[in-house]
Amino acid sequence: MFSWFSWCSQGSGASGSSMRGQTRRRWTLGVLGFCAAGIAALSHPQAHAQSGRFIVMASTTSTEQSGLFGHLLPAFKQATGVDVRVVALGTGQALDTGRRGDADVVFVHDQVAEEKFVSEGFGLKRQAVMYNDFILVGPKSDPAGLRGRDVAEALRKLGAGKESFISRGDKSGTHAAELRYWRAAGLDVAVTKPAGYAECGCGMGPALNIAASRNAYVLTDRGTWLNFKNRGDLAILVEGDQRLFNQYGVIVVNPAKHAHVKADLAQTFADWVVSPAGQASIAAYKIGGEQLFFPNAKP
Repeated sequence: MFSWFSWCSQGSGASGSSMRGQTRRRWTLGVLGFCAAGIAALSHPQAHAQSGRFIVMASTTSTEQSGLFGHLLPAFKQATGVDVRVVALGTGQALDTGRRGDADVVFVHDQVAEEKFVSEGFGLKRQAVMYNDFILVGPKSDPAGLRGRDVAEALRKLGAGKESFISRGDKSGTHAAELRYWRAAGLDVAVTKPAGYAECGCGMGPALNIAASRNAYVLTDRGTWLNFKNRGDLAILVEGDQRLFNQYGVIVVNPAKHAHVKADLAQTFADWVVSPAGQASIAAYKIGGEQLFFPNAKP
């Protein structure tokens, strides 16, 4: 069996016999440097273990593209020493990532889908974390006449015309909400799509970019909109409807389904993000003085 220690103690002498001058000295110094590094690593097992303190979080494009994680996750790492590697997807895809065991924790915004995830045994517990709202944006001239508070009435008008509407079409939390609003307007876009309806199958940022380039209407979460720079001629047209409420939740993936899941570290994140410190960090994230997310974890 190969012995790392015996190789380090004998290696330079064993091979050095066939070497001369500077070649031998360089090789010997290289061996000694390698061995010294190895001994240093072994003599600090805690530091070695710390390098593995990370979790994978499957989350939404809205939490990523709004800039929230750039603010929130450094505060979490400072408090706990745990890194978080984010996979930003639509909520449906994020939950599927958790189902496959490719994430340790999910942070998403479709309560019905989240509760199903838990009831199927893939998640340990759903905890409410924060909320913001959806808004309907479109060209400032508003050719479809949607401006107001009633999202169902706005989509009813849009469905009756030919103005362009960009749908995420990606099974995200935003897409699920959009489909609910179309149904509230008396339209089932899965069966019959309005004349100007187009699906991009993309995240929130790309959907907004497409809408800006086409001067089209689009449903977005407010957080991503506030962080979005390429607005073109778009403006907020519909907001304030209670149905536009947008709740986010966090769920640790169940290690009984996937033994490799880092449930303890994932629970550390879930506990922190609903703690007073985590909730305060969420509330502190603002753009242009405007708060993007509102903490509402239950004690």
